[in-house]
Amino acid sequence: MQDQTVIDVTGAGAPAPGHRPEDGGTDFDQHVRAMTAWHFNEATGSPFWLAKRAELGFDPLTEVTGAADLRRFPDVSDELRTVPAAELIPRGAAPGQAFRVYESGGTTGLPKRVVDGGYRSRMVDWAVDRLRANGVPQHGNWLHLGPAGPHVIAFDVAGYAARSGGLCYTVDLDPRWVKRLLSTGRRREASDYLDHVLDQAELVLRSQPVAVLNTTPPLLEAICARPDLRALVAERVGAIVWGGTAFSRESLQLVEREMFPGVPLVGVYGNSLMGVAPQRPRRDDDVHPCVFEPFAETTRLELVDGDGRPVGYGERGQVRLHLVSEEMFLPNIAERDTAIRVAPAAGSAVDGLAEVASVARFEGADVVEGVY
Repeated sequence: MQDQTVIDVTGAGAPAPGHRPEDGGTDFDQHVRAMTAWHFNEATGSPFWLAKRAELGFDPLTEVTGAADLRRFPDVSDELRTVPAAELIPRGAAPGQAFRVYESGGTTGLPKRVVDGGYRSRMVDWAVDRLRANGVPQHGNWLHLGPAGPHVIAFDVAGYAARSGGLCYTVDLDPRWVKRLLSTGRRREASDYLDHVLDQAELVLRSQPVAVLNTTPPLLEAICARPDLRALVAERVGAIVWGGTAFSRESLQLVEREMFPGVPLVGVYGNSLMGVAPQRPRRDDDVHPCVFEPFAETTRLELVDGDGRPVGYGERGQVRLHLVSEEMFLPNIAERDTAIRVAPAAGSAVDGLAEVASVARFEGADVVEGVY
């Protein structure tokens, strides 16, 4: 499991044992009202949001009636780069509850930080069922060919493996170093580092049973460029889960049909702030080969135009996140990605996203994805 910072907190006004304010049922508006009351109550809210209340220009306790009002909040994601992480922890946290601190990849500057005291594990419970519905083996070990350290993805993958009764193997990979090499034109060094990472993965695959490979599109394409390693993956691995960076439709179909035919290739969109949005099982009428859906219990992903208005189905827009959980309240967050809006599947409460792509510049910085 990845490195992580742990903070033990003793909260005041904690909810009754077993109570989860996240459990909003099917009425997301009701859930938003309950979570807003939680985060802006002096006894249960975090120091960060309680200090923001006077700056909002409206009273969240009386004027937030549903999901549409989440757009009234400011985008505070830039502040997550420097705010002390302890100020993000709600005062209503259960006494002695341990919180982890996770960081974003730093693609657009200094990393952003979030805290987690158990919410992420509940989302992993849901996500692993989604992965299995897409053909990922229910049992066996996982190899996480991606970043660990302060990045939450390693925690997620370890959770997937544990719920499959298996082990999680990892490699040493620093995605920020790769981005630094690429942004300063040192592509030869970046290529050498990539070989170093793939060599580690090959050692695991040759010596250990691995049912699922979790990696990124750039690393998956690098595997395909090494015939012996590609053959090893095709022979030993029962499914490939990818995420972390964008995957074009053409590249996705090439890897799926030509490089790993017969091996389930399942995408997961997400990041440290929003969590994960696994690919939904394909339907016969799907226009797109991969459609992502977020955790409906706590998360909405809107696709908006340049004026912040939702785009229509089939249109491309910028991703805007609303995460409303007991532990983190992140409304109206502009993401660096664009995607095509897809109508909900039957029985789903959320829109889908397809053909995710990163913008070239975001928050005044060039977007350098590297391998994650």
